[in-house]
Amino acid sequence: MNPQGYPSASAPLQGVQYGQPEGPGMVQYTTANVVAEPPKDHIIWSIFSFVYLNPCCLGLAALIHSVKARDRKMVGDLEGARHYGSTARSLNIAATVLICLIVLIFIIVYSVIVGQISSSIHRSSSYDYNFRG
Repeated sequence: MNPQGYPSASAPLQGVQYGQPEGPGMVQYTTANVVAEPPKDHIIWSIFSFVYLNPCCLGLAALIHSVKARDRKMVGDLEGARHYGSTARSLNIAATVLICLIVLIFIIVYSVIVGQISSSIHRSSSYDYNFRG
């Protein structure tokens, strides 16, 4: 698996002992640096919730928590940023669910009203026709 133009070379490992480590109680440790993903602040979702989906000022509260989460992340307080980001996410979810329910109820009420109006218009026109005939 050597790239073109690079010769392969083998070198013996010097000073490496295989098997159990020497000495009583000697333990070998391996350290792995795991780069944690920075916490999310959900700023775009909060702006959208503030502008379009702002029932009970949940969008404003989510935007405030998102800005606080971004500030905490810039300072280096990742736990505080995670806390504020989680709160902003919860508020955004509540605002989105609430506005979806409001829109769904509006559609249902609108369709029922339109159905009743068209039904009453249809009945009155058929009643008029039967009365004259």
